[in-house]
Amino acid sequence: MGTFSLEPDQLAWCAELRDHAARRLAPLAEKSEPGRVNRPLLTELGRLGLLDRLFTSGALDLCLMRESLARGCTEAETALALQGLGAHPVHAHGTPEQRARWLPEVGAGRAVAAFALSEPGAGSDAAALALRAEPDREPGASGAEGTGGWRLTGEKRWISNAPEADFYTVFARTAADAGARGVTAFLVPADRPGLTGEHLDMLSPHPIGTLTFDGVPVGPDDVLGEVDRGFRVAMGTLNLFRPSVGAFAVGMAQAALDATLAHTAERQAFGGPLSDLQTVRHTVADMALRVESARLMVHAAASAYDEAPDSGDVPRRAAMAKLQATETAQHVVDAAVQLHGARALRRGHLLEHLYREVRAPRIYEGATEVQYAIIARELYASHGEATRP
Repeated sequence: MGTFSLEPDQLAWCAELRDHAARRLAPLAEKSEPGRVNRPLLTELGRLGLLDRLFTSGALDLCLMRESLARGCTEAETALALQGLGAHPVHAHGTPEQRARWLPEVGAGRAVAAFALSEPGAGSDAAALALRAEPDREPGASGAEGTGGWRLTGEKRWISNAPEADFYTVFARTAADAGARGVTAFLVPADRPGLTGEHLDMLSPHPIGTLTFDGVPVGPDDVLGEVDRGFRVAMGTLNLFRPSVGAFAVGMAQAALDATLAHTAERQAFGGPLSDLQTVRHTVADMALRVESARLMVHAAASAYDEAPDSGDVPRRAAMAKLQATETAQHVVDAAVQLHGARALRRGHLLEHLYREVRAPRIYEGATEVQYAIIARELYASHGEATRP
């Protein structure tokens, strides 16, 4: 395992990112249309070189980016993370042609990427996908040369950046009754015939929607990785991004803690500042304890991934970091709202914003209950290996 303390250059970079988030990115985020992709924000992320770093950085750097941006502008953090989630399978498993076509556009903020895994009946149980990839007997149906393509039929739901993305990493069933072993990942440009979508109105106004596939043509040149091995693509992506979801949560929790320190030191009540009250001081100390503990778990999981991404220990550490950090953030933000009182519930207040933002990470990329299941599965698997004669 790597060190648990950051180097001076890493700390300086995090401070620079927080400054960018507050000065350059937050003003663009304020101009967002609720529930829609903010392309000017993506362009600025590209101009700052942060989107390109999605493909050149390790897991720890990704976590540092997400936490630092979240402390100053959650919209910028989310925009960056969704680009990474949608495009990482192309970076890791795409052909040279696929990478050359899309990654420079993603890095510049000109192309919007999306990760299309969840379905109406397959969220936490990702292996239960129902989107069908049926053999296409018509030559050249995908627009590529040769035969051997498929037609995608079904629906995806809860897809971030849908239906506005320029391309989707889509997971579809190519082998019936094969569970996780019969799923294939495809790169599907948004202009393919038969692909439509709708926006969904969510608690936190992120771009998210549904996708309907009505015989959408794809070919062998659209496959990411290997046929019937797409579940590995999905899980490999989630093993990288789950700790960074934790980093996002830590960033929100730290922002809430910072605001609470400032508020309780200034707010007068009962003859002095709130910070003079023992119950307030204990609450703030507990918040700080939880934030720092979660941060250390996130850094440990990211360091483990950077040292050995294919290690059997990575899924457990990723699940632990994601679970601990997202649950911590929910608790810390709620405590911050309580100490701020009614002002924190007013529309436009930082904590009102964080209170809406902090709920979803406990669900997406594997709900808390799924993370418990992963942790237990990996622990019992390791125990079995250790005790096997």
